[in-house]
Amino acid sequence: MLSYQHAYHAGNLADVHKHALLAQALDYLTQKNKPLTYLETHAGRGLYDLTSAEAQKTGEAAQGISFVSQWFGKDHPYTRALHAIREKRGPNAYPGSPLIAQTLLRESDRLHLAELHPQEHAALEFTMSAAGNAKVYQQDGFALAQSLCPPDPRRGLILIDPSWELKEDYARMPRFVDTLAKKWNVGIVMIWYPILTEPQHKPMIAAIRQSQSEALIHEVTFPPARKGHRMVGSGMVVLNPPWGLADHAQALTKRFKSL
Repeated sequence: MLSYQHAYHAGNLADVHKHALLAQALDYLTQKNKPLTYLETHAGRGLYDLTSAEAQKTGEAAQGISFVSQWFGKDHPYTRALHAIREKRGPNAYPGSPLIAQTLLRESDRLHLAELHPQEHAALEFTMSAAGNAKVYQQDGFALAQSLCPPDPRRGLILIDPSWELKEDYARMPRFVDTLAKKWNVGIVMIWYPILTEPQHKPMIAAIRQSQSEALIHEVTFPPARKGHRMVGSGMVVLNPPWGLADHAQALTKRFKSL
């Protein structure tokens, strides 16, 4: 969806949920001394300024990472990534998932990042320009994933995080996930989705549960960011979840229930 720009929502509670689990999964993968591949289908610009006009307009970061950063200890990989990025980019920087991944991964690992929006793609290229192990594509992320999977190295993870402004995304996701799982049966597949006041995600999740019965499906709820805001929660589907990720997800459940 070429109208969507994540700058208005960077660092919100859904980002906290998504990025905390992503960081844990990447941390697990890097414990083994073997290279891996990271793919992302809808990468965004990779870096956001929480003092920008967009962030200030919605106030979502103030209710998100700025409010709940104490949830994560200094040794948590999410915290480590945030601190490393802010040391380089300033205290108001917030990383998108591509920059979190690049920060936690090693030079021997490979990153493939798709972003179709022209402005977001240009910003992503600039953000990742110093990363010699990252390749940025201006193309449809679903098509890129189909063309690259199974990737080389074969170990790794893909994050699928569309805007969900197109209803077709909900309908296509179960089939896409099944195809991806067949082509890359050892890959960790992570899908983020919003939980809205109209539960559009439920048929999609039911279909994924039916075909991928061993997937980890984790959902959290939280108060709307402002009156009339439709997003009231965040969900993650994880195929081939790494050991211990379900426990980390349960710990997050308790945190979100405290809001």
